[in-house]
Amino acid sequence: MMQGVLDIPDELQSLQDIVASGFERVESVFARQLVSDLPPVDQMCEHVERYRGKMLRPMLVLLCGAASQPDLESRVRAGSTDLFISDEHITMGAVCEMVHMATLVHDDVLDEAEIRRRGKTINAMKGNETSIILGDYLIASAYELCASLESPIPSRIVGQASAIMCTGELLQLHNRNNTDLDEDTYFEILKRKTAALIGAACELGALGTLGFDQQDHPTTKALLGFGTDLGIAFQIQDDVLDLTGTLETVGKSVGKDLEKGKLTYPIIHHLNNASDQQRTLALEIIQEASTGDQSRISQLIDLVSETGSIQATQNMAQSFVDSAKARLTDIPEGPGRPMLRLIADAVITRSH
Repeated sequence: MMQGVLDIPDELQSLQDIVASGFERVESVFARQLVSDLPPVDQMCEHVERYRGKMLRPMLVLLCGAASQPDLESRVRAGSTDLFISDEHITMGAVCEMVHMATLVHDDVLDEAEIRRRGKTINAMKGNETSIILGDYLIASAYELCASLESPIPSRIVGQASAIMCTGELLQLHNRNNTDLDEDTYFEILKRKTAALIGAACELGALGTLGFDQQDHPTTKALLGFGTDLGIAFQIQDDVLDLTGTLETVGKSVGKDLEKGKLTYPIIHHLNNASDQQRTLALEIIQEASTGDQSRISQLIDLVSETGSIQATQNMAQSFVDSAKARLTDIPEGPGRPMLRLIADAVITRSH
């Protein structure tokens, strides 16, 4: 899980093994859904499958499905995934990953990114037109797969999350190069762009166990809230990595936020807390970065550190992780709770 980011204690290893074994089923459904009768399309889909990294969203579908079981511990001891990871969970995990992949393909076009998972992006290889249509193909395939479920509710949840993600992207584009971006708008963008799908993944996991008519169940609501808080923390950490990370550690193009005029929390906090001289200098560097000149990014990082803005960002991410973990008191006791807490902590301690 989380590509080795998690250090799993012995008492949770059985649950980890069972949930991880579900990944192969998710990958199989994912690949089968994208099979085309056109070899060039198959080749591009195979390339996009290499984008798969932490598998966070399908992992949360499966793990939240498990954590919603009142008698999870005894079921884990029985050792059969079929006892709490159903075909519906697997399908919904594949759907969430497919929608996520579609957003990555489209994001790479918007960001003009050339590297993803240490390999070339589709837009770098084939151009923007191909990337846009491929992203559309991925999301259309995800909806087709989701519609194969007997209940219409997962399709409604995924459709709503996808629409919310688009509004978040549009809000961010509307605020491009807005150096007066306030924190409330920044968090609204994060809640929509990243947290909507992660929250939906957790909600779908719970519903796959409890029943698709159980959206008002306390466990479902708790896990939806957990995923939403977790998604915001995840994106805050991503924003820090885009500013301070390297291509080698992060595995994708970095520095794209400033280049595309996107202000993130460390910059917003810095501009709100800097002296007039610091602010003027920071705005100069931000303006240069928006034209592609990143020669003074290290100077900007020093400025941001001087106002304590990196630490403030990490503190903010931690506060959302703490909020996410607090919601877990409303789910059944058992190994699901500590495993979800581990994942929450790993979201902000990761370096990629």
